Amino acid sequence: MASESSRLREPLAVRIALRVVTIGYVFALVAVPTALVFKNAFADGAGAFFDALKEPDVLHAFQLTVEITLIAVLINLVFGVAVSLLLVRYDFAGKRIFSALIDVPLSVSPVVVGLALVLVYNGRTGWFGPTLESWGLKIIFATPGMIMATVFVALPLVIREIVPVLTELGDDQEQAARSLGANGRQTFWRITLPGIKWAVVYGIVLSLARSLGEFGAIKIVAGNIAGQTQTATLVVEQKYEGFEQTSAYAVAAILAFAAMACLVVVSILRPKETSE
Repeated sequence: MASESSRLREPLAVRIALRVVTIGYVFALVAVPTALVFKNAFADGAGAFFDALKEPDVLHAFQLTVEITLIAVLINLVFGVAVSLLLVRYDFAGKRIFSALIDVPLSVSPVVVGLALVLVYNGRTGWFGPTLESWGLKIIFATPGMIMATVFVALPLVIREIVPVLTELGDDQEQAARSLGANGRQTFWRITLPGIKWAVVYGIVLSLARSLGEFGAIKIVAGNIAGQTQTATLVVEQKYEGFEQTSAYAVAAILAFAAMACLVVVSILRPKETSE
């Protein structure tokens, strides 16, 4: 009530100024640059736009991007749910440190992530790379390394959506189910999962958007070979630097559209908060 009354006492000019500044900031930083990407993508007409998307290296890049994204999201989904249950339902030594480590991908530059993966999994000088390559498994400059980099950068998104919901739900219903004879699997599928299903959906969509647009870590570990280890974001860089502007903007527009579609899905699915 106090905050509401103080808001009502604010002068009309102040409220209008705050709205103008805030909306102007968002438009200048987000809306205008994004709109210009779409404008430039169709600058030479819709025909040139779709022709650019039909180039073999572009098609392969999109196919590889989708493949890496789906695998990374699936891994983060399984791992995210498991880690969320571990953090909320169990106490163990080093729990706070473990929880803090999960947020590292949000604070560390993706370029650093890529470099770290190279140092560990490089086939010549990495800690595990030579051994893995002797077994026929190449990590760096191959799809497995690109998947690992994508998984790392999107790691916290599913977890940070599920943990608050699990905490709010508590474990009363789970304990009741166990007392009635339900095993762990039955309790999870019939009690826990339905309670966190929307948090899981939000986490998946956010992880999907983040994985589609990953650039820094992928650039370090991919090798950036057209038609082999080049994702959509790497195509944008190569085409732009090669003065193939239409292709660069076309691919960038598709990536931007996919990311915005993910955010729209989240905003539609997320229940509206009601204030008393």
